[in-house]
Amino acid sequence: MRYFIFFLLFWYQPVSAQHHIKIDRREAKQAFEYLNNFRMNSKKYSRSLGISPIRNVTQTKLVWNKQLAKVAEARAYDLAKRNYFDHVDPRGYGPNYYINQGGYTLNSTWLKKRSANNFESIAANHDSAIDGIKAFIIGKSSPGLMHRKHVLGLDKWNGSLRDIGIGFVRVPRGSTYTTYLCVIIAKHDW
Repeated sequence: MRYFIFFLLFWYQPVSAQHHIKIDRREAKQAFEYLNNFRMNSKKYSRSLGISPIRNVTQTKLVWNKQLAKVAEARAYDLAKRNYFDHVDPRGYGPNYYINQGGYTLNSTWLKKRSANNFESIAANHDSAIDGIKAFIIGKSSPGLMHRKHVLGLDKWNGSLRDIGIGFVRVPRGSTYTTYLCVIIAKHDW
């Protein structure tokens, strides 16, 4: 029932304009591999990006999670379809709500506020999903620093997250941006 409700909420939303949105799973998987490689060898990859080595990168491989990937795809698709760019959708629901509705059970504490986001980073208008991941890593100002902490596990909280799903969509016309990237890195409990 939970999955049915999630997809009903996703597919029957009012639409500002119809688009020819294409989900690109190959790009999402390549971004996943790049991020894990960066986490395992951050000095080498930092040099390739022309940035100083980043300290405290969690050297634990992230594990691809099909439920999180479906939620990340749905989130990226929704950003493109309804032409907005925010962690909270126009109805006031945030990533934690959608993650839980997608079947990835979260601690009830993380669901108290319907707009809550403990697990999502988003980007737009990058040629590839890897370019979006690189932008998260290079970003030094807020919210860029928050995305960097999230994807690289730079603090205790983000370093404890293990499961990942990535959604990447392309929009040839009708939306503010040509691509949308959603990265969800999460865990079930503290």
